[in-house]
Amino acid sequence: MLHFLACALTLTLGFANAKQQRYTLKVLDANVNPDGFPRPAVTVDGTFGPLLAAGRYDDFQIEVNNRLSDPRMLKGTSIHWHGIFQHRTAAMDGPAFVTQCPIASGHNFTYEFPTGGQTGTYWQALSQYHSHYSTQYCDGLRGPIVIYDPQDPYLGFYDIDDASTVITFADWYHAFAPVVAARPGPPTPDSTLINGLGRWVGNPTGSLSVVSVKHGKRYRMRLINIACDPNYFITFEGHTLTVIEADGITTKPQVVNSVQLFVGQRYSVILTANRPVANYWIRANPSSGPPGFLGGINSAILRYEGAPASQPIGVTQFLGKTLLEQSLVPYSNPHPPGGHNPPDVDFVFNITSRNHSFFMNGVTYQSPSVPILLQILNGADPRNLLPKGSVYILPKNSVIQISVPGGSLGAPHPFHLHGHSFSVIRSAGQTVYNYDDPVQRDVVSTGGSKTDFTTIRFRTDNPGPWIFHCHIDWHLGAGLAVVFAEDPAGQVKGPQSQKHTKAWDQLCPIWDSLPDSEH
Repeated sequence: MLHFLACALTLTLGFANAKQQRYTLKVLDANVNPDGFPRPAVTVDGTFGPLLAAGRYDDFQIEVNNRLSDPRMLKGTSIHWHGIFQHRTAAMDGPAFVTQCPIASGHNFTYEFPTGGQTGTYWQALSQYHSHYSTQYCDGLRGPIVIYDPQDPYLGFYDIDDASTVITFADWYHAFAPVVAARPGPPTPDSTLINGLGRWVGNPTGSLSVVSVKHGKRYRMRLINIACDPNYFITFEGHTLTVIEADGITTKPQVVNSVQLFVGQRYSVILTANRPVANYWIRANPSSGPPGFLGGINSAILRYEGAPASQPIGVTQFLGKTLLEQSLVPYSNPHPPGGHNPPDVDFVFNITSRNHSFFMNGVTYQSPSVPILLQILNGADPRNLLPKGSVYILPKNSVIQISVPGGSLGAPHPFHLHGHSFSVIRSAGQTVYNYDDPVQRDVVSTGGSKTDFTTIRFRTDNPGPWIFHCHIDWHLGAGLAVVFAEDPAGQVKGPQSQKHTKAWDQLCPIWDSLPDSEH
């Protein structure tokens, strides 16, 4: 009873202190030079996306002004708020032609959604927002999100947690995304950007990001992979990292020397600045693109207060103990849906490829002309939802299990599920299942070996059309996705029916009236 009252008081106080966090994102074409190579890009007010921050239980109101005009890049846009599960607000989830039509150039749209309603006793959205229209975010439209939880059980274990401790890792291409996507073979990044800066092999003297620390202080470093393709092995030279969160879900602590961060994944780590005052390398060795650290590529600088404004020496990386996903245990509520019992619905999705397209169980995903959410709200028969063969109906209040074998072309594939976090009951590299306390997250690697068999579970407690896709954006653009239409009837009427605005209703008529050249 006392625990119940404490939780109720926490929730009451949380809602009582809720605020509306308002942002305006002016999306426009602008010239950028993040790695020493100038090119136009899709930006927010001329730069890569700014940090969006809120407290748990706050509401977001984010106006997106589309001012894109460069015909070499896409002109429409839509934005996904990765890691926010959109309970009753699927219309605000963002994936084009799943939950909305794109925002046409010259038009505005306001995304409105609460941060409450997330799973997990302790939940902090360490995440990103990014374009979810074709491969547009590879041209720059991406940025970090942090939602702070005042009840974080680790508050006493770190001293500093602010904008300066949010660290993003991204790939960058000197060619436009539509050009890169059309090339044969896997795309190859030209450089790695850490907090928006980096070097490429043709200009090894460009600026590097600097993360400043003070000796003796403890920092909650929030690491986010906002890339289109690579995963990274990340180290902070000479420092250990205590992992306390994966994809917004608080975990029991794990002390490591390095983490492997896949596209769309996030980790919070505690770093204690206990080394001699100096400069140290932050290293992010990519799975694709120029490897290594010669000339300072794939690097940023950890600089102690009082150290000279110079870069460290050395071109190596010591990985030491790398975090194993299966070693992470949720801080609370660790049991997966269904426990040791069989699931209610069990999927195995085999990945194949041919002619530059990916297939899941023999079907390549192609966007319908009418968003799936709009089809559902207009009363379409669930059996006839488009695109054919890519939409799976999920019953409400059921345990869903999904397995994806590893080792397919382009693997490891980092798969992201919208609308839910999930329990990873078998991670890549595991040979046994964990039905007791598996890690919970929303992006999981399928593994690079044909012996890998990644398995996740979640419960259908959030009606909506939720896309399940590879977060390597080039692979998503080539069809590596399915959509789960969760409880279609519950989306139309009842206590969990979907909310949408008049502005959302107008997105498709505006979009459909445009010539193809404006898409």
